Amino acid sequence: MYSNSLVCDILEYIDIYLHTKISIEDLERAFFYNRYYIMKLFKKEIGVTIFEYINKLRIKNSIDEINSTDNLMINVAINNGFYSLEYFSEIFKKEVSISPKRYQTLINNKFLSYDKLYKITNNVININKLIEYTNQYKRRRKPVVNPVKSLSIFN
Repeated sequence: MYSNSLVCDILEYIDIYLHTKISIEDLERAFFYNRYYIMKLFKKEIGVTIFEYINKLRIKNSIDEINSTDNLMINVAINNGFYSLEYFSEIFKKEVSISPKRYQTLINNKFLSYDKLYKITNNVININKLIEYTNQYKRRRKPVVNPVKSLSIFN
């Protein structure tokens, strides 16, 4: 079974513009489809809304950045497409179960209780599963076959 081409295009668009502001109007203009159709189709095919998906990707990238750098939270937020520290903290806490600053402190001090570590790890695993699902989804896209046109001076 092939994946929906429009959803694959939207996923690729999100991958390209993940670090910038993405609105439903941008998707409407880019793909020439009604916003409600785009949102309904994406939710049906992927299982989460477009903006839930975008936020999960951004949080995953934020976690990777926090794990590998000592950047300030505002820089982590901006580097990953969040333009408000409050919104970043709200989404991070929703997805990971603790605030980004607390997460950074716990990671840097290597002081996590087993229960906290399990809950955080489980949330990150769920995000990774979604990302893997969308990668597989994009690979199932129907191949485009361009017609071969022969050129002849005798026609």
